[in-house]
Amino acid sequence: MAEILKKIQKRSRGFCSAVVVAAGSSARMGEDKLLLPLGGVPVLARTLCALDRCECIDEIVLVARAETAETFAAFRSRYAVHKLTKIVLGGATRTESALAGVSECAKNAALICIHDGARCFVTPEIVEDAVHTAALHFAAAPAVPLRDTVKRAENGVVTETPPREELFAVQTPQVFRADLIKAALTRAVEQGLSYTDDCAAAEALG
Repeated sequence: MAEILKKIQKRSRGFCSAVVVAAGSSARMGEDKLLLPLGGVPVLARTLCALDRCECIDEIVLVARAETAETFAAFRSRYAVHKLTKIVLGGATRTESALAGVSECAKNAALICIHDGARCFVTPEIVEDAVHTAALHFAAAPAVPLRDTVKRAENGVVTETPPREELFAVQTPQVFRADLIKAALTRAVEQGLSYTDDCAAAEALG
């Protein structure tokens, strides 16, 4: 029964590509955090393996810097990341890198899941919830309520205290209808805009 349900879900959502953005410079860390060992396994390798195990993910496209692409490519065989199909070079900004990855997804991809390469503790449940919700509502992303009070300030003077219950910390994976996120990221790059997450690019479309 479970296998039949999975087949029905896959048919209803269509092909889903995962884009893993791993082209950052890790300037704040002083070294590439994606290559740091976690239990003897590089952080990025753990991220790729987590997505590889998700039944709702059909392929993985990895976005890397030129100097790390070869190292990352070796993860496919070393850690049996069977769904890793392509490694593409990122751009000068996160938005450019995301567009580079999205542009190389399979032509038949109905959904595109964009994930941060450093978020290696993502669970299949989170990925599947985001994918299936995006299939119904065009886009979806996991988020957690903020526990801290946040102030808005200008020139060192507080101007507003937004209600905490209205604020959320958005995480990845962020999943979109393929045509939606391609249009959103293309528009952002053409306008010279750079966003810290991909939902913001989609929101800018209105």
